[in-house]
Amino acid sequence: MGRTVIRGGLVVTAAEEVEADVLVEDERVAALALRGTETAESWARGDAAVIDAAGHYVIPGGVDAHTHMEMPFGGTQSADTFETGTRAAAWGGTTTIVDFAIQSPGQSVRAGVDTWMAKADGTCAIDYAFHAILSDVNESSLKEMDVLVDEGVTSFKLFMAYPGVFYSDDGRILRAMQRGAANGALTMMHAENGIAIDVLVEQALAEGRTDPRHHGEVRKALLESEATHRAIQLARVAGAPLYVVHVSAGEAVEELARARDKGLNVFGETCPQYLFLSTDNLAEPGFEGAKYVCSTPLRPREHQELLWRALRTNDLSVVSTDHCPFCFTGQKDLGVGDFSKIPNGMPGVENRMDLLHQAVVDGHISRRRWIEIACATPARMFGLHPRKGTVAPGADADIVVYDPRAEQVISAETHHMNVDYSAYEGRRVTGRARTVLSRGRVVVDDGTYLGEAGHGRYVPRSTCQYLV
Repeated sequence: MGRTVIRGGLVVTAAEEVEADVLVEDERVAALALRGTETAESWARGDAAVIDAAGHYVIPGGVDAHTHMEMPFGGTQSADTFETGTRAAAWGGTTTIVDFAIQSPGQSVRAGVDTWMAKADGTCAIDYAFHAILSDVNESSLKEMDVLVDEGVTSFKLFMAYPGVFYSDDGRILRAMQRGAANGALTMMHAENGIAIDVLVEQALAEGRTDPRHHGEVRKALLESEATHRAIQLARVAGAPLYVVHVSAGEAVEELARARDKGLNVFGETCPQYLFLSTDNLAEPGFEGAKYVCSTPLRPREHQELLWRALRTNDLSVVSTDHCPFCFTGQKDLGVGDFSKIPNGMPGVENRMDLLHQAVVDGHISRRRWIEIACATPARMFGLHPRKGTVAPGADADIVVYDPRAEQVISAETHHMNVDYSAYEGRRVTGRARTVLSRGRVVVDDGTYLGEAGHGRYVPRSTCQYLV
């Protein structure tokens, strides 16, 4: 790939904003030099390819630490393959994903990791890594955790929801957390009281409440906050760090804030759907609300400001997408007449960076906080820093030249995700990734896709670098 100079832009990282040129050699950032210095000018006079970033931000590629490509769920599987999903991510300025390898009950954790490795191998447009989902916590799978941590799979997700599918009881959760405390793994938790939710689902259906909006009504915010509280206490008993995924309710944020005020290694993630959408979408007429069925569910609009505030105070530390798309026709409609059969999940891997930049425009967060929650902190949380999440010497040259003034309308007609609707259809946003580099290679440039399947590499991870 040789040498490339990204010239004339404002470099924005989680730590600073500086008018500097960036020298890329092969796949890494070689150096930064203040604009107009002799060093920067010498780069431009040399034989390097020059990318003009005047009037643009130069930011790290996004790190989306929560995606589900080719995930089996509810008798179908998520619509994006690793090829289509990572290509869409690149279009949106995300250059690394961390997906989930699923252990099937009765099988080894290794078998799940191997299966997902095979799905991704040779197909990804950008770099990728894996968490492991523990569906069957026993002595064998606990021993496998030790080996996988050594191999770079350093985070393990457990579920308090979905009895009969992914659910683990408190005893199994405690055992997994204790193992994580010993081997350095980070425990990720889907915190909803699935046993109680199943009772409410059964009662709602028996009463004829079958529309998509009832999905949100039965998955109550109190059952998210109760599970979040319980997960925190189990983590305290185990002495283990805890990362709570897709936090949607203000009551759950309160539990996280209390734990963090105690100085505990407890972290929260939220997603764009909870920041920009609400139960109003679930209640759209006809069956339209099915497009917005995900778990945890969308909440009433008043929760949004609580989430934004928590992002500003770092009681929520990461924004990921939980990208798990199902087509409206042929997949979501499996739940016509029974909301409990609607596949849970929404598309979003392509939209995250732009929606969060809109949050900068709207005054919810600062530019540096945008990069912190979308790039730097997920990289540190999941052992990818300093290779990912920053623009600094030695880092992978995952760089986005971002146009902060470009206006666009989000639509299924123009997005690149393999799904037949957009959760943000018709929403106007300001900002767009103009040029996207993955390890020094331009994969998107000014509306043209230049990447290819197989460019993306698997990245083994170290343990969490974000502990207090």
